[in-house]
Amino acid sequence: MYRATRNSVDTSESSTDDSTGPDTAAPSVPPAPARGARPGWRRWAMDTRPLRRPAYRRLWSSTIVTSVGSQLTAVAVPKQIYDITGSSAWVGYASLAGLLPLVVFALWGGAIADSMDRRKLLLITNSGIAVTSLLFWTQAVTGVDSVFVLMALLALQQAFFGLNSPARTASIARLVPADELPAANALGSTVMQTGLVAGPLLAGALIPVIGLSELYLLDALALCATVWAVVRLPALPPLTTPASGRAGWRAIAEGFRYISLHKVLLLSFLADIIAMVLGMPRALFPQLAAQTYAPYGEGLALGLLFAAIPIGAVAGGLMSGTFSRARRHGLMVIAAVVAWGAAVTGFGLSTNLWIAVAFLAAAGVADMVSMVFRGAILLSAVTDEMRGRMQGVFTVVVAGGPRLADVLHGTAGSVFGARAAVAGGGLLVVVATLALAFATPALRTYRI
Repeated sequence: MYRATRNSVDTSESSTDDSTGPDTAAPSVPPAPARGARPGWRRWAMDTRPLRRPAYRRLWSSTIVTSVGSQLTAVAVPKQIYDITGSSAWVGYASLAGLLPLVVFALWGGAIADSMDRRKLLLITNSGIAVTSLLFWTQAVTGVDSVFVLMALLALQQAFFGLNSPARTASIARLVPADELPAANALGSTVMQTGLVAGPLLAGALIPVIGLSELYLLDALALCATVWAVVRLPALPPLTTPASGRAGWRAIAEGFRYISLHKVLLLSFLADIIAMVLGMPRALFPQLAAQTYAPYGEGLALGLLFAAIPIGAVAGGLMSGTFSRARRHGLMVIAAVVAWGAAVTGFGLSTNLWIAVAFLAAAGVADMVSMVFRGAILLSAVTDEMRGRMQGVFTVVVAGGPRLADVLHGTAGSVFGARAAVAGGGLLVVVATLALAFATPALRTYRI
């Protein structure tokens, strides 16, 4: 339900020349001292170069705590709603209640992140998320038992998250040099994916011991680590004055116009939409667990299916040294999305649970690679005054794509059967991505 200054790009550059990323390395974020190739297995292990940057290290370290804490709330809210109503439909309605605020405030938050000090915006929004978690805890311990109160708090939380996410991600490009952006994205994504695995497991273990309400309190306490990390960041004011003057609808419209003039950005968004809308099969996991993999135990099968993709993503992050130094970012995105589609196809064709889980884990590795290089493109191919708005659009795409996939796959599964819907979606991802790559060369030729 939930999930150092840099030089600006010469804006006179032709919008159709997206084959090479701009030089965004800042004098105050110098490249790390040159080192020889890492010996043996270390060449394949996680690329930790960005952790040598104190500001990035503080921000990343706080994410270790909050990625788990946020999942405690992500488990507690649907559990509490189901306990109150006894209806899974209400759990779904609550998810939709958080979607609209997320979309609206992510777009607006991107514009705000381009017009004010991003450190200040992060302080405000992280504090707001922490207060919302305290309100979740308050309603739980006082026994309010109102679905509408929970949905209102969820909408408020997602609004703060929408404001926070663009500023947080856009700030990374001011904390590490351009050649370390893939490694920084891999580090952050690995922590978040680890939280997706460890958080729900921890929540399941804690609810019988301390109760559901205390999960909200633990999340609020974890957010204090993020607030403290942000306090210690350097100031991150805009490098230039936004042309629109302030963060309004005009500024948001400028962001969409910027995307339309830079093909590599538009294509990176399209690649993610293709992968997630056509190839995210999670809505069919319950049906597959109950039908195809029932002999293995429905509960075991369902848990493994939901855990497999995040586990694969974590494995991919731990091996980020194998790909983080690649310079052809666009080609890496295309290859990763094609690999995702192929792995999803293999999953749909599998009748053996363990083979199916292996295919989903492989899909998770491919998704990690795709996330790393799509994120790097959005940070390296964009001028600093536009990074917040681009990250706002990115947040909307990442949040909205899987929800559309749930509707599409759920409908297709009812008509064609679950396995056919999954395999067909994976094949469509492969075909559509290759067609996109060959029809428009801007993405496949993009490099830093």
